[in-house]
Amino acid sequence: MTDNSRKVEDGQVEVLNASRKRLLLAADAERRRIERDLHDGVQQHLVALAVNLQLAGELTNSDPAAARTLLAEMGRDVQQALDETAQLAQRIYPQLDAIGFAATLRSAAVNAGIRASVDADVAATSPPDLLATVFWCWLDVLDRCTTSARATITIREQEGALTFEIVEDGDHSAAALERLCDRVAALGGSLTIQSEPGPRTRVSGSLPLAG
Repeated sequence: MTDNSRKVEDGQVEVLNASRKRLLLAADAERRRIERDLHDGVQQHLVALAVNLQLAGELTNSDPAAARTLLAEMGRDVQQALDETAQLAQRIYPQLDAIGFAATLRSAAVNAGIRASVDADVAATSPPDLLATVFWCWLDVLDRCTTSARATITIREQEGALTFEIVEDGDHSAAALERLCDRVAALGGSLTIQSEPGPRTRVSGSLPLAG
């Protein structure tokens, strides 16, 4: 092996190791976020429910009307806790299929409070791991949007690849979205991130449908 070849190989190993490190750090950050959301959201709802349940029991005989009002409030809290739990479960490991994929993407935008347009035309046989990668890229972009922003996503199957393009208000550097490149590259795909006037950020990706 020549010195130049060895340098090229060493450089490729360094790039690969750096990519793996970024993926690990991103996964750790996501776990911390989920833990925080569980503590600040679902756990707080459950603590409040426990307190209100005890109070409702005490009011059952002394003030039935107040007890009924409190129980109605608890019902709303239970539903909110269930909704937040479902959102967290979807974020941890999304259960995706091509038929409901567009609806899942729209739901993620609604949960994030972002106005969004979704145009997804994918075959029923689209691999779930590729759909999940597109979904996580979409979530990452939505997380960086302000509540006044607007985002669009277009997904197609063409020339043996699942392609997607996300355009959103705001100027985010490629470094800020670097983990998206790592996630897509792990499946043999490619991703480009461009800043445009407006300001806007355009994220264009391609994932091979066959290994």
